[in-house]
Amino acid sequence: MRINLTKKDIINSLYMQLGFSKKICESILEDLFNIILHELIKNKKVKISKLGTFSIRYKKSRIGRNPKTLKETIINERNVILFKPSKELKKYINE
Repeated sequence: MRINLTKKDIINSLYMQLGFSKKICESILEDLFNIILHELIKNKKVKISKLGTFSIRYKKSRIGRNPKTLKETIINERNVILFKPSKELKKYINE
């Protein structure tokens, strides 16, 4: 079973822990996401200590195949976001 963590869940957690209004908690979360996004676009890499590193990688166009129909199509070139967890996060997960 897969359980998704939504923005609403994070906002509620911030609300319970910090005691600010939900509007302020939503604003804090949106600001955090915007800071990460703008730094990622500007510097191509964002490192958050004890969490990990987000980076952008360019992928060339290539030929892909639909597994059901085996029809070949061209997958356009694009940038993708990668996440590499920190050693601390890996250690915490594996304890």
